[in-house]
Amino acid sequence: MARAGLTTERLIRAGAELADEVGFEQVTLSALARRFDVKVASLYSHLRNSQELKTGIALLALGELADRAADALAGRAGKDALAAFANVYRDYAREHPGRYAAARLRLDPDTAAASAGGRHAQMMRAILRGYDLAEPDQTHAVRLLGSVFHGYVSLETAGGFSHSAPGAQETWPWILDRLDDLLRNRPTT
Repeated sequence: MARAGLTTERLIRAGAELADEVGFEQVTLSALARRFDVKVASLYSHLRNSQELKTGIALLALGELADRAADALAGRAGKDALAAFANVYRDYAREHPGRYAAARLRLDPDTAAASAGGRHAQMMRAILRGYDLAEPDQTHAVRLLGSVFHGYVSLETAGGFSHSAPGAQETWPWILDRLDDLLRNRPTT
């Protein structure tokens, strides 16, 4: 019989909170069981293993990010949309470092297809339509933007920009301006 009060959703949310506190790689069923003061066996009626827990956290994070991005993009276009989308990722990574790491978890193809990851791609492509990019340039641009956003956020949250001026807060809008310039004034291929 399942322990009263434990549900798969509650365990995944608690796992996400734990990931933000101790790091996504440190999340295990044992750590989660300690959080609820139960034996690991009590969790098996809800989660098969730590990988299922981590996948659940990844799906939660992807959904939260997609919802935030959709809200931020409403009524925006062009550079405003690009900046809003980028800021959602940066803010989320800083607020929820463990969940942000979880959103990068490699999912099996079926799980990935059913996740909110597709919404992220659709929103990014919608932003890029404002720059009049045809394929394959649109796919290249999706990869470029994702790489820049993730790379910057990863370096910033690791303290990589904390020892030099100007501050990271000044560099971020500069980068977004340069990306906008690049997308608007790209050479034709």
